[in-house]
Amino acid sequence: MILGITGGIGSGKSSVSRLLAAYCPAPLIDLDRCCRHLLDQGKPGWQALHDSFGAGYELPDGAIDRPKLRQHLFADADFRQEVDGLLHPLALERMYEEINATGKGAERILVEIPLLYEAGWQNHVDAVLVVFARRAVQCCRLMRRDGISRKDAGQALAVQMDLAVKAGRADYVIDNSSTWDVTRKAVVQLGDQLCSPVGTPLQSNSKKVLDSST
Repeated sequence: MILGITGGIGSGKSSVSRLLAAYCPAPLIDLDRCCRHLLDQGKPGWQALHDSFGAGYELPDGAIDRPKLRQHLFADADFRQEVDGLLHPLALERMYEEINATGKGAERILVEIPLLYEAGWQNHVDAVLVVFARRAVQCCRLMRRDGISRKDAGQALAVQMDLAVKAGRADYVIDNSSTWDVTRKAVVQLGDQLCSPVGTPLQSNSKKVLDSST
């Protein structure tokens, strides 16, 4: 059983993923980490961008000018869609390579996929957990984490699918807007369900918001 875990910037999906993987226990695949080197010079992602845009997003030494690329991605939805079309298939291929490499013999695999719904990958997992946080909470966390202005944080959040929309489509939702203690209890609650004997179906047809009061 593959559980896809997603959320948004500043929602705390990585912290929830790590705790859930430790509690179950289950292998955890971090897709961002797996794809970290896709844009390194000569790697498939770099080659795809080079073939499509030439040296337009490269530094003099040939490496990707990541700040310039990121700025254009934020500013131009059509460009973002074009780049996604180049990179998402490569990322999906890496995900399956990692599943095959680390998931052998595992009853459950957790895969952290930041852009799961944006990429349309919900059919590549058996259930989806969305780690939710209120927009104001996301903004404050992002400002504190990256040392950026409220305006820049808002711009980063604006290009992502609304977390409320993601939550509405998910099988499970953990609200991480409050304290970590509240979130931890919700993670344990979900972990108890996931760690039930193999063959016991997840209650994936009725979305549940998991928190310490449920």
